[in-house]
Amino acid sequence: MALHEPTVFITRHIPEEALRIIRSAADVRVWPEELPPSPEELRRECEGVDGLYCMLTDRIDGALLDATPRLKVISTMSVGYDHIDVSACRERGILLGHTPGVLDETTADLAFALILASGRRIAEADRFVRAGKWETWSPMFMTGQEVHGATLGIVGIGRIGQAVARRARGFGMRLLYHSRSPKPESEGLGAEYRSMDDLLRESDFVSLHVPLTEETRGLIGARELAVMKPTAHLINTARGPVVDQRALSDALARGQIAGAGIDVFEMEPVSIEEPLLALENVTVLPHIGSATVATRTKMARMAADNLVAGLQGKPMPHPI
Repeated sequence: MALHEPTVFITRHIPEEALRIIRSAADVRVWPEELPPSPEELRRECEGVDGLYCMLTDRIDGALLDATPRLKVISTMSVGYDHIDVSACRERGILLGHTPGVLDETTADLAFALILASGRRIAEADRFVRAGKWETWSPMFMTGQEVHGATLGIVGIGRIGQAVARRARGFGMRLLYHSRSPKPESEGLGAEYRSMDDLLRESDFVSLHVPLTEETRGLIGARELAVMKPTAHLINTARGPVVDQRALSDALARGQIAGAGIDVFEMEPVSIEEPLLALENVTVLPHIGSATVATRTKMARMAADNLVAGLQGKPMPHPI
């Protein structure tokens, strides 16, 4: 008797080489639209499938799992997995995989790009030229914050935070860091441990690199922003809810801090009505921290390898 061929649903278009890996082991359906499936569409598409290849835009919760009892393996093409109810999956014996370690350097590149863009007012200057407002040069025109030699405070000194620190050393920056406990390996990068308040008080740039947990949700709010220098810039390439978005908007509008560079938001995609988007002193990006061809392709392959291993009853290369 022929064995049942597993079926897989993929929630977005992925690179062809990753798709080939999955097709070698399963019957595959791919969501055809540019926008992700709604919760109702996701539930319908997952009926009767053995494996799910998802993105951080897909909410995987108990209601979905109750409606898809045949589901055995979930692989997310992301490092973070706060979109997945891990406990609900484990209660049902569902295998989970993600793509850790692949985007450290790429995200660090973007974080440092935002440090430069925010400090030197790059996006604001670009908009100024495109609007036809540039009439002459003057001594203090579009002056911003010096990056070379400035103090950078890194909140969360894991792999990405350390990669940002290495880049900062090339700019002669003074490095401070905060984590749940001092980390000797960070001192090898020339980074000095500080309490959260001391880091905020001393830094010219504060870059966030913490996962989203109940402990880090709202980590930067009105009180923390008030501690920062009025010339300081906040950079967030971690997760949107780590920052109280309304408090940040208010602080920027009042000049309480000088600027911000934001790649992530509390709700994504961000609403066009979001007050941050009306401010000149904030650089906003559409969650592109890992968006290089090389990194996204590698993430896609890792997620495919996880999925196929789980379907075949083998250990996932990168389990959650």
